[in-house]
Order: sequence, then C-alpha cells, then structure tokens
Amino acid sequence: MFIVTVIGHFGDGLISNDGQTIKTKTITKELQKAVGIENVNSIDTHGGLKTLINAPVIISKAFHNSSNVLILPAQNGLRIFGPLMAFWKRKNHHVKIHYVVIGGWLSSFIEDHKYLLNPLKRFDVIYVETKKMKNELEEKGFDNIVVMPNCKELVINHQAAIKCRTEEPYKVCTFSRVMKEKGIEDAVESVKKVNEHFGKTVYKLDIYGQIDGNQTEWFNEYRKNFPDYIQYKGVIPYYESTDVIKDYFILLFPTRFYTEGIPGTIIDALAAGVPSICSKWENYSDVIDDGENGIGYDFMNNEELIKVLIYYADHPQEINDMKKNCIIKAQSFSPQKVIEILASRL
Repeated sequence: MFIVTVIGHFGDGLISNDGQTIKTKTITKELQKAVGIENVNSIDTHGGLKTLINAPVIISKAFHNSSNVLILPAQNGLRIFGPLMAFWKRKNHHVKIHYVVIGGWLSSFIEDHKYLLNPLKRFDVIYVETKKMKNELEEKGFDNIVVMPNCKELVINHQAAIKCRTEEPYKVCTFSRVMKEKGIEDAVESVKKVNEHFGKTVYKLDIYGQIDGNQTEWFNEYRKNFPDYIQYKGVIPYYESTDVIKDYFILLFPTRFYTEGIPGTIIDALAAGVPSICSKWENYSDVIDDGENGIGYDFMNNEELIKVLIYYADHPQEINDMKKNCIIKAQSFSPQKVIEILASRL
C-alpha cells in the first residue's frame, strides 16, 4: 500500500517544458523526499483521449493501492477525473483526495461547468496557488481550499553572481510557451517600436520556449520577418532556466491569460536575479512586489509596455537595484518549503 499515488502528466520519454509537466514532476519528486520514494506511486496521464477513456481504470487502481490520491489535471482532465474521483470517494471514505491546481483558472472554469461544483467539494483538499483563488472558491461554498504557491526546483543565483547591465543593447527575453496568448507578439512588436523610437538597437530580444502545437505554422511564418535583434532560441531544459536567464537584463511576461496563477517563468527570473516586466494578470501581486523585484503595466496595454521599456532604457540602474530583491523573493517558492504544506495533510 502506497502512502500516495500521483496522477498527472509526466510525459515520460518526451521533452516537455510546459508548466503542468514541470509542476507534476517537481511535486512528485519532493513528495518522494518527504515520505520516501518507495511510498509514492505515479500514473502518467500522457496520451490524450486514450487516457481519458481509461480514467475509470486509472482511478480504481489508485484508490485500491494507496491511502492518498493526488491529481494535477488540466481542464480536459478535470472534466473527467473530477466526477469519477468523487464517485470513488463515496465508496472509499478512508482514501484522501488531494487536487493540486495548476494556474489560476479553476474558479472561472467552474462557472462554465457547474456540474463540477459538488464533486470538487467532496475532495479532502484543493491546493490553489494564490490567495485570490482561495477567496473566490470559498465564496462558492468551498471549505477545503489551501494556498500552496507554485514552486520550481531551481538553483537560486548568488547575489555576488548578479550581472548588472549599464550599456546598450540590453538583452531581454521571454521564457514561456511560444503562443499568441502568452504575448509573444506583444513582446516582439514592443521591442521593435522602442528601438525605432531611439533610432538604434537599445534592446535585443531572445524568445525561449516550446512552440504551441496549434500555432507552429503561425510562429514559423511570423519569425521570418524578425529583425536581427530578435531571435528564437528554442527549448531550454527547465533545470537550466536560471543559468540561462541570469545573463539577461529583464524578462518580459506580456501574458494575455488574465487567470494566470503563479507562472513558473516568473519564479525562474526571480531565482536568476532578473526583474520581470509583466502584463498585470489577476494574481500579479501574489508573486511580484511592484517596483521591488518587477514592474507591472495595465493588462494587455502594449502602449504602456513600450513606455516602460523606454523608461528603463534610460534608467538601467533602477533595474540593477532590483536584482538582489529578486533572489530574496525566490526563496518563497522553493519546492522544499512548499511541499511541507501538502505533506502535512497526507
């Protein structure tokens, strides 16, 4: 009998740097450290429709083989696994259900899928990334919500290794899934307009990340017109993210997803000692202390993003002064600290 069975997208054998996979692997690894590797079982949900069809079998095995079942589903998975898990809970009261939410979408998702409301209330614990998410769900009648910030296994940069930039061109980057919804176009067009404003190359933009499978054609066509100061650098293994980002002046996060939770890319930047310029999604203040370890601008307001970039091109020392604060903030999102919240409830 295992202490816990983790059901999530591990993507074994695949190169996958999306937030769901990284968080699933990180949580599982830290649980193994906390309760012993021999006490943690894992079931990989990679496989799309085939996995959803097999969901009843997967859940049955998990309930019969462990005293705790932990799930980390995306939206499609929750539609199936949520009701089925609640059904099995009725027959197996002694098994605890733990649901770790990835991102900030759950409250609005329930609004559109009200049939999930009662099943999710039967779960023992639902772990959300932000206080705002907790408040929203409690307003819907949930009494099983616990805040557990997103975390990533990172080597946090030393203050002595911080790289301060005072000469143009300033290197900036995006470090997320490459798709329109993550604001890749906004980053590219803003950097182009700022450089046009100055009449020279003030910023160089590097784009990192896995190209969204549904937007490959769009991005490959779009990148053909990149000026030489904008480049796509491909996919970097998540465990090398800090080492790559530390060489940059600023990380750009112009997300168009208003319901972001605590994005892993922001944690990457904090650990690297690099401030982020962010489109202010709804949970922005849960991870960024504005003006101390990052800068926010009105959500999806690209004119304001351009003004912010122009300002810091003229005031680079203000960015350099934030770098040490980033490293201090990063400590809050270490897996070792975050996992205590979950392990204490098994």
